[in-house]
Amino acid sequence: MGVQAKGHRFWVIPDGYIPPDSRGELVSHESICVLNCGEAAAKLGITVYYEDREPLEGIEAIVEGRRSKHIRTSSLESGGEKIPAGVPYALTVESDVPVIIQYSRLDSTQPELALMSVMAHPVKD
Repeated sequence: MGVQAKGHRFWVIPDGYIPPDSRGELVSHESICVLNCGEAAAKLGITVYYEDREPLEGIEAIVEGRRSKHIRTSSLESGGEKIPAGVPYALTVESDVPVIIQYSRLDSTQPELALMSVMAHPVKD
């Protein structure tokens, strides 16, 4: 019996912010955590929205079938442009097959670091 795809094809992450500083060994960062339960690879299209500038569009990522992938937002790039640290942003993630998305932030700007992890908001097809 084949594994059935689960999740949604369109996800929204309204609160993004890469902390500009880090203390200690751990680097402050954010990640889009993707779970692909289905057999087919998921092709993701990611758009980054800002408060005061045009979006970064055309960012692609692949998550193989029956795999998970953590995509650091600091690695996202379009036209040579990346998300700057210390700037609020939001994300949409579109997938050609259903996936499940969680969002995580590690803030190590102070010795008592914080880890935040939330489910992205799925928008039904």
